[in-house]
Amino acid sequence: MRLFGNLNIKDNEVFLGPYSMSYLRENYKTPLYIVDEDFFRETIRKFRDNFVSDNFETKVLYASKALLNIYTANVVSDEGIAIDAVSGGEIYTISKSNMDVGNIYFHGNNKLVEELELAVNLGVGKIVIDNEAEIDRLEDVVRRLKCDDGNKFKQRVLLRLNPGIDAHTHEYISTSKNDSKFGLSIFSNDIFDIISRINDSEYLEFLGFHAHIGSQVFREESFFDEAKTMIDFMRKTEDRSIKVRELNLGGGFGIYYTEEDEPFELGGFLRRYVKVCEDYLKENDLEIDTLTIEPGRSLISNCGHTLYTASSTKKTYGGKNFVFIDGSMNDNIRPALYGAKYEACVANRFDSSDEEVYTIAGKCCESGDIIIKDIKLPRVEDDDLILVGSTGAYNYSMASNYNRVARPEMIFVSKDGINVAVKRETYEDIIKNDVF
Repeated sequence: MRLFGNLNIKDNEVFLGPYSMSYLRENYKTPLYIVDEDFFRETIRKFRDNFVSDNFETKVLYASKALLNIYTANVVSDEGIAIDAVSGGEIYTISKSNMDVGNIYFHGNNKLVEELELAVNLGVGKIVIDNEAEIDRLEDVVRRLKCDDGNKFKQRVLLRLNPGIDAHTHEYISTSKNDSKFGLSIFSNDIFDIISRINDSEYLEFLGFHAHIGSQVFREESFFDEAKTMIDFMRKTEDRSIKVRELNLGGGFGIYYTEEDEPFELGGFLRRYVKVCEDYLKENDLEIDTLTIEPGRSLISNCGHTLYTASSTKKTYGGKNFVFIDGSMNDNIRPALYGAKYEACVANRFDSSDEEVYTIAGKCCESGDIIIKDIKLPRVEDDDLILVGSTGAYNYSMASNYNRVARPEMIFVSKDGINVAVKRETYEDIIKNDVF
C-alpha cells in the first residue's frame, strides 16, 4: 500500500503523524474515517499556488461532493479557496461553516425550485445553469425573491456546456460526451440563441461558461483539448457581441488508487494548464477576467483512509480466502457501484513475509459487499487492523444505513491534534426520523 502524506511506519505499525492505528482504534473505535488534515491543506496549497496567472484572476473551487461536512468546509475556507455545491443540502451545510456564501458555485442538472430559492436567498455567488428549463425557473425565483417592489437584482450565472471530448474514463464518471445528462452541447443548432437569452435577461447576469469532461482523467492533453475547444467556442460567442468574462474548466484530475493508476505531477501540470490557456486566449485575441477549476477527488482522496478491524477469516470450499471486516459497502459503496479498486495493509503488522491472497468483505447481506478482491496481505489474524488507503473522496459522501448499519465516525488528524468532524452514529440516530 502506498503511504501518502503523513502516514509512516514505526515498529512495523502504520502511524499518521505521531498516532498509531492501534491508538486511533482504542480511542475512536472502528470503522473509522481518518483524514490527514495537514496533507489536505498542503494539497490545497499546491493547487492554489500553481494555478496562477499574471493575465487574469485564477480560482480554485473545492468540488464538495467528494467530501463535505462543516469541518471540511472550514478547512477549505481557511486555505482561501472557494467551493461548489450540487444540492440544497450541500449549500445549507456550507452556509453553516466559515465559508463566505458568495464563494459558492451552485451546480446540478435538475435544481429544484426550493434549492434555487435557498441559493438566491442566502446569496450564493454564482449559479451554473444546466438547461433551458432552468433559465425560466431561475428567472422566476429571482423576480419573486429579489425584484418585487421595484428592486433591481441580477443573479450571476454561468452556462454549462458539453465540448464533446472523450476523456477516456469510466462511463459512469464521464460527463462531456454528446449524450451526457449534464449541460448543453456546443454543437446544438440553437446554442447561441440560448446564450443570447441569458445575456439579455432582466434577472440574470451572464458571466461565461462551465465545462467538465469527467473524473479520473490521466491524459494532460484531454484537459488542454477541453480548454482549446472552449476558447474556440468563446471566440464564436464574442463574434456575436456577447462578452465571456469567466471560463470554468471543471476538474477530474486523476489520482492514485492502485498501481494501475498513473497520475501526472500536479504542480507542473497546473502551470502548463494555465500557460496553454494564456497562449490560446492570446492567439484568439480574447481576454477573460477569471479562469476557474474545480478539483474535488484530487484534493481529498489521498488524504483520507478508512480503518477497520478484522473480525474473522474464512476459506470457502471453492478456495476463496475471505477476511471479514467490521465495515461494509455502507461506508464504501464504490467497489460495488462501479468496480473501484483500492490498496490496503494490515496496519498493526505492515511488513511480513508470511503472506496470503485475500478478498476483503464487509458485513452487509449482499454478495457484492466486497471492498477489495484478491489482495496479498500478511496472514490476517482476528482483531488485526485493516487500513484501506485513499478513501477520502466519495466514501463518506455515498455512505448509507443499508441493513440499518450505523455510519462511522470521522476524525481529522493534524500536527495540532485530533478533531472529530462527524460523530459515530448510534442506533438511536438511525431511527430518529421513524414515525412511531
